[in-house]
Amino acid sequence: MKSFFKFLLASVLGVFIALMFIFFIFLGIIGVMISSADKPVEVSSNTVLHMKLDQPVVDRASKNPFDGFDYLNMRPVSRTGLYDILENIEKAKNDDNIEGIFIEISFPQAGISTLGEIRDALEDFRESGKFILAYADYYTQAAYYLASVADHVYMTPTGQVMWAGLRSEIMFFKGALEKLGIEPQIIRHGEFKSAVEPFMYDRMSDENREQVNTYLSSIWNVILEGVSRTREIPVARLDEIADRALVRSSETALEHGLVDELLYRDQVLSRLRELAGLEEDDDIKSVSIAQYTRVPKKREGRGLPREKLAIVFAEGAIGPGEGSELSIGSVRISRALREARKDTTVKAIVFRVNSPGGSALDSEVIWREVELAANEKPVIVSMGDLAASGGYYIAAPATKIVANPHTITGSIGVFGMLPDASGFLNDKLGITVDVAKTNEFADMGSLYRPLTPGEREILQQGVEEVYRVFTQRVAEGRGIDAGRVDEIGQGRVWSGYDARELGLVDEFGGLTRAVEIAVEEAGLEYYRVLSLPTQKDPFEELLKNLGGSVMMRLAGDLPGSMSRHMETLRTALEQQGIQARMPFDMVVY
Repeated sequence: MKSFFKFLLASVLGVFIALMFIFFIFLGIIGVMISSADKPVEVSSNTVLHMKLDQPVVDRASKNPFDGFDYLNMRPVSRTGLYDILENIEKAKNDDNIEGIFIEISFPQAGISTLGEIRDALEDFRESGKFILAYADYYTQAAYYLASVADHVYMTPTGQVMWAGLRSEIMFFKGALEKLGIEPQIIRHGEFKSAVEPFMYDRMSDENREQVNTYLSSIWNVILEGVSRTREIPVARLDEIADRALVRSSETALEHGLVDELLYRDQVLSRLRELAGLEEDDDIKSVSIAQYTRVPKKREGRGLPREKLAIVFAEGAIGPGEGSELSIGSVRISRALREARKDTTVKAIVFRVNSPGGSALDSEVIWREVELAANEKPVIVSMGDLAASGGYYIAAPATKIVANPHTITGSIGVFGMLPDASGFLNDKLGITVDVAKTNEFADMGSLYRPLTPGEREILQQGVEEVYRVFTQRVAEGRGIDAGRVDEIGQGRVWSGYDARELGLVDEFGGLTRAVEIAVEEAGLEYYRVLSLPTQKDPFEELLKNLGGSVMMRLAGDLPGSMSRHMETLRTALEQQGIQARMPFDMVVY
């Protein structure tokens, strides 16, 4: 028996030592990855910048090489930063070693507005006289919109181009909730406040369909004009091609002028060698966006500039606490804005907002910091794919608001939603809940019974008060009459193009244009960029990620858009308090 315990103890000790050994090796690998991520990259002459966009594009990429790592499947899930892409295109424009850009794209993981910003940067790059070549086996509509900026657009002879117009699909949960016996109790203000419709109806309301068709048409017109400008095809003709589904194969894409030639990959590589000034037998020297980010940018002037321009990135739904790179925590973003305001070397702030909204209370907390900052120095808001409802709330007090024509914004309206699960518990599970209370409204908001008329009235008054404050903030920030704000508000969603006509936006443009305006407003000449909020240490983030939720990792592995719909349902069930939020699960295809 003594020998048994002896061998058992030795085995346990051996396993423990092996695990510790593996752990330290793992930490060593991480250290090497982090140090290599900061190592500068050198680019030789006749190099081509290779752009694929096969990873999700976010406003700002994390410096942590393990950010987004899927520990369940043990594989990396990298993200590319829009800011890095725009910086790299500008850097490549002035880099004598970069001959041109090779765009290889079929299924870009980015919103229409984000692609529009990249497209604008590529149009500016073309002015350098350097080439842009695009190639794909299959062009989705979003991929073609970006690729059409190239002066050489090629595709595989058996490939296809998707060109059929825009659509937006919404999933409705009303029937599923009815089957479960769960009743969503909705309190809202705004004729067009459609964020709650998936839980109320089984199809779009007439008001929602009207607003969706309005902003889809507006965005489609922007896409048509962009493609028309670079491909030299009349807008009416492009619209006719989509209406009649005339592009059904690579041959018809070529026939109607959407592509220049049908080539196989080896033929495209030969063209690349020719354009890059290489011999036929030479290897093509290419550098990816991620690699080119580590190429030092040429400095103007001497020494480190003292004056700074702060860019505060706010991306995701608005909520309490710290948040993350992909969610807006009111504490974290307020702290970043406060830091930029109090730093006397920061002469201007660009506030990048990419959000469908969220908690009205937390939107108000961030709004206050934006207002304080705008009273001391220029604050220029740059809107991303979305800056709606709470996303617009926090942008309202800025000195100027810049948005792309394809940006989805507005949605000035609020709502509250409380699920009544009594039917599910009583009828499906046979569970009943009773309550003892000291005061009449002590259990208001309970999930186990429906709201009383008196409770509904109290909650409706709360929603009306939040809406009044919301519209007042917009009226004061934009210099618009409160009655006019209510008229264009009511929860209605607008495209950036229409928002400028309504006075909700000052100017068209992306992050690059917002930076230019901030520099002009502050009179900056020689400055450096301060990126906020400060990103966390990679080791700290790694330990945090290791303890992440396995359920959400499993949800993320669902096919197609199902993970997005699961996230919509999860977010709705977790909402607390009155929400200033748009139907952010609405995706434009």
